[in-house]
Amino acid sequence: MNISKNMEFIFSAVVLLAAATNFATAGIPAHAVSKAAVAAVADLHMQVVNVSAKRLTAAEKAAMI
Repeated sequence: MNISKNMEFIFSAVVLLAAATNFATAGIPAHAVSKAAVAAVADLHMQVVNVSAKRLTAAEKAAMI
C-alpha cells in the first residue's frame, strides 16, 4: 500500500466533509427564526466590567523593581 495515496484520500475526505458541513450549517434565513428564539436572545444580558486605575509615575515604577 502506498501511504501517499492513502493520505491523499484522507485529505480529500476531510475537505469534502468540511465543505458539506459548511453548507449544512449556513445561516438561518430571517423568515425561519421564531419569535420565541428572538425573545430568548433578547433576554440575555451581557456582563460588563469596567477597570479603572491611575497610572504609576516613574518613581513608583522604579520602587516596584
